[in-house]
Amino acid sequence: MASLDTQSLLFEEKALHTPSLVEIRDVLATGLKSSFATVNVEVVACPDLTKAPFHLAGQGLNGSPTLVEIGGPPYLLPNVDRSKLYDLVSVSQRALHDTKKEFIAIGAGAGPFPLVNSNCEGMFNLRYTPPGTVASESHLAVISPTDRTVTVHKIPNTETRCALLGNILVAEGKAGQVLKVSCKRRTGKKDFIASIRTCLEGHYGEQTVGLGGVFLLQAGKAKQHVMSPFSETPLNTEEELNEWLNFYDMPAPLINVGTLVTTECDLDLRLQHFHSFSTHGHGGHYHIDTTPDIVEYEGYFVVGERIVRVDKPVITHKFGRD
Repeated sequence: MASLDTQSLLFEEKALHTPSLVEIRDVLATGLKSSFATVNVEVVACPDLTKAPFHLAGQGLNGSPTLVEIGGPPYLLPNVDRSKLYDLVSVSQRALHDTKKEFIAIGAGAGPFPLVNSNCEGMFNLRYTPPGTVASESHLAVISPTDRTVTVHKIPNTETRCALLGNILVAEGKAGQVLKVSCKRRTGKKDFIASIRTCLEGHYGEQTVGLGGVFLLQAGKAKQHVMSPFSETPLNTEEELNEWLNFYDMPAPLINVGTLVTTECDLDLRLQHFHSFSTHGHGGHYHIDTTPDIVEYEGYFVVGERIVRVDKPVITHKFGRD
């Protein structure tokens, strides 16, 4: 199946509030103490993220960092729309307003189902170099319909499609200053990303702040889901959805990529969305750690300059966004 023509899709764009990294550091250094026993927030030079333990396709996160939200849960629920296949390269180029820039695209979404002939989770992690070279470290997680076991596959360089929905950080992949967030031993009820997001939301209110990047679950386990093959019957409630999803406790280390925003910005946004992959055969949609007493996180983030909303569903709903 061919991806949709990117030029024909509706793109909506808004500037985000962009406080300095130092300001955000101070907000999180104070606010995260209500969620974790040990908190260390710094502004640092971005390490080379292509190296272990992060295994990203690009070295850095800087250079016109843009948060891109593609499609949404209404294209999956209650009934799937299989026509919603998007080309991440052309979407990213249009979001950056430039077809001649090198860029990275990292984040969470539904994987390219035609590649494995099944619905799957996508962990997108690619670098594009003009005029047409793709280096992909993207992965997908797919469920066996017979015994509900999960297998994680590397997505080849030739496959740049995302299906149905996605939350992607697009940037030039340059080195530069980033926000480093390290937390140990969860004492609050919110997951790592929700803890960060609600700290920022509480401080900035109606001013929309967005972050994108990567975090490592260094120790412990996480509750993650992997979607089943597309449902033959409509999924109309959160209960039906959860029955269709498959939940697992997956062990560290888990490399999570995605985005967060503090408000919907009148664009029907998903406030947070991170998917994980690993070097040991585990991956899926991150929910929360299940080992709060021993959990350790280390994340690197940049502040999004803009939000670009791609192919926003006309008919929407609010379930399926956890």
